[in-house]
Amino acid sequence: MPTILSFVLLLALGYAAIVAFLYFYQSRLLYLPGMPGRDIVATPELIGLQYEDLRIETSDGVMLSGWFVPHPQPRATLLFFHGNAGNISHRLESLELFHRLRLNVLIIDYRGYGRSEGRPSEQGTYRDAAAAIEFLRRRDIPPQDVVVFGRSLGAPIAAWLASREPVAALIVESAFASVPEMAARLYPWLPARRLSRFRYDTAAYVAAIESPVLVIHSREDEIIPYSQGRIVYDAACGRREFLELTGGHNDGFLVSGSRYTNGIDEFLNKHVGF
Repeated sequence: MPTILSFVLLLALGYAAIVAFLYFYQSRLLYLPGMPGRDIVATPELIGLQYEDLRIETSDGVMLSGWFVPHPQPRATLLFFHGNAGNISHRLESLELFHRLRLNVLIIDYRGYGRSEGRPSEQGTYRDAAAAIEFLRRRDIPPQDVVVFGRSLGAPIAAWLASREPVAALIVESAFASVPEMAARLYPWLPARRLSRFRYDTAAYVAAIESPVLVIHSREDEIIPYSQGRIVYDAACGRREFLELTGGHNDGFLVSGSRYTNGIDEFLNKHVGF
């Protein structure tokens, strides 16, 4: 009996240690600015695109790094919130693709990513998004002329912004419904929903959006399940469309090729009257 009790106690202590670790170190688990690194390894010039190297100040005084990549004959301006890990210099393939779709692009690094100051937090990333659209407003590009795009971690940030600004449209790619929802899937043996200190409730934000919404997801996404994208799509109440891709979480937009670009092109033609 003492051996059994000792074993049970050891298991309980181990379980408690895991719970404590996940609770107190969530920020390090969620935000990955150091993978593969914060260094800017390339610029749009590498793919033949002109750009402006920007510094944008947030409402709480954090200086963000970003690029504005203009198109000579833009059909719209895309505000691009990238996924977790890396920085804006790891998104050149997307910038080239959006340029072919005749879009101006503003892409920023969240606080703590790339050359942006500060440390990432949920409310901080929302302030970063607000600062980005305010920058466009000061450039005489009103929210009504902006398409907001968010991939992966960028999806709830984009959806949050679109739920508060009268943007032309919202596009979310590889989105999770919320952090508690994803945590429950990843750790079914833990009270993950109660432990979560982050919300990033994409589904709730999408439900409050009146602008057209395009949800993009791959059935083969190995990081964020396809079912999460369907939850986000089902939450949208107004004009909504779903674009199904092939390929993984990080390369679905490339593997899908023309299906991806044509899907976005058709959505913009239908809903964005530029």
